[in-house]
Amino acid sequence: MLQHVVRSTVIDAPIDRVWAVLRDFNSHDRWHDVVAESRIEGDERSDQVGCVRSFALKDGNRIREQLLTLSDREYKSTYCIVEATVALQRYVATVTLKPVTDGDRTFWHWESTFATPPGQERELREMVARDVYEAGFENLRRYLRDGGDRRSASGAPLPTALPMASRQAVVRHYGSPDVLQPGDGEAAAPAAGEVRIRQRAIGVNYLDVYLRKGWIPAMLPLPGVPGMEAAGTVIDVGAGVSGVLPGDRVAYLGPAPGAYCSVRTVPAAWVVRLPAAVEDDVAAATLLKGITADYLLRDLGRVGPGTRLLVHAAAGGVGQIMVQWAKALGAVVIATVGSDAKAARVRELGADHVILYRDQDVAAEVKRITGGKGVPVAYDSVGKDTFEGTLKSLARRGIFVSYGNSSGPPPPVEGRQLMVGGSLWFTRPTMGDYQVTTEELDASAGALWDMIGSGKVKIEIGQTFPLTEARRAHEALASRSTIGASLLIP
Repeated sequence: MLQHVVRSTVIDAPIDRVWAVLRDFNSHDRWHDVVAESRIEGDERSDQVGCVRSFALKDGNRIREQLLTLSDREYKSTYCIVEATVALQRYVATVTLKPVTDGDRTFWHWESTFATPPGQERELREMVARDVYEAGFENLRRYLRDGGDRRSASGAPLPTALPMASRQAVVRHYGSPDVLQPGDGEAAAPAAGEVRIRQRAIGVNYLDVYLRKGWIPAMLPLPGVPGMEAAGTVIDVGAGVSGVLPGDRVAYLGPAPGAYCSVRTVPAAWVVRLPAAVEDDVAAATLLKGITADYLLRDLGRVGPGTRLLVHAAAGGVGQIMVQWAKALGAVVIATVGSDAKAARVRELGADHVILYRDQDVAAEVKRITGGKGVPVAYDSVGKDTFEGTLKSLARRGIFVSYGNSSGPPPPVEGRQLMVGGSLWFTRPTMGDYQVTTEELDASAGALWDMIGSGKVKIEIGQTFPLTEARRAHEALASRSTIGASLLIP
């Protein structure tokens, strides 16, 4: 006869915090006192349905369990024992979380069914209920209360963390995409205020190209590792870090490059936790681009209902987000692209007018569309090739926002050009002047996740490349053949 064990409790922590730990199928060796060590077989993700974890208990028993279901919407997972030295047969367990309505707490329900050898029913039933479930509740409470970073579930100090090997893509001299070569490095143990992350996906941006070419040598001294953003799982954290636990899914971006690697240690101030609905690849593809779109549209351009704006390179990573976000704000979007295929894509995203900049006079088309008035704000990430057309597309007192150089830096701007053009404004913004504090970063990231979660902004990852082939990613960017975001996968 099958045994049925059910236990429930309330945890004094928000449901997203509890779920961030439990959805990681390989987290239990960090918080459950009975587990000595654990690993996911085959180097699969620990939240991948079908993955198998192999772990040892402190009493010497070994167990292999498989993740059967995982629902971020229902905060629910199911798993089974595949092989074990303990006598639990046909064991299937389910973990379910629900928010408690009278406070920021979490109801945790844990149940299982299993068979046992004759005569061992009571012994194994009590072992599961007491040593696994009830002890697990107390262990996780302590883990969350103590920060989960500097002590084991038993309360004993953890051994001093050591550097970890990290695969990298390294620039040893500036130049063409060929200078990006695979290399080996280390991710230092996190110091106070730092977080060490096992990266799952790495964003590729035009800034990485500028660094590779040596356009900003002070930012990437040689040898150097490009890359400004990535997403993955927290391995461990340094003293004084709050709000992030080992096992949390996170993304980051920062003012210093170095993301083209498999493991990286970064300041905790760069890091944002990921909601369950946002996958690692989407986060890595959008954090820098999405926050850029946020401050360009809302803070700088003050785009709102009826605003007419020009967006160059609208089929690119930032461009696609800007088109959708601007439409969500009620704007009228005039987009430029380089091919018919890209034109079809940005129309799908909601662009009101599309201009093929290789075949059409951009300024003339903008003036035709706007009845000769021009646009009050234009966003130009292309640089040299589109500078004159963008300047001539502006309405009186219009704002020229230059935020990229994919065709090369724009020419110097003369004051007379702005005066005779109609009292124009020219700005070259940087994110560091708009996202200065951790609170500003969190707020902007929250706005981005809300846009993605609501479906108002849909993310297209047009191409992915292995980290060892970062060169190919840069070649694709240089050819302007990419659509949407590009990623490197360690």
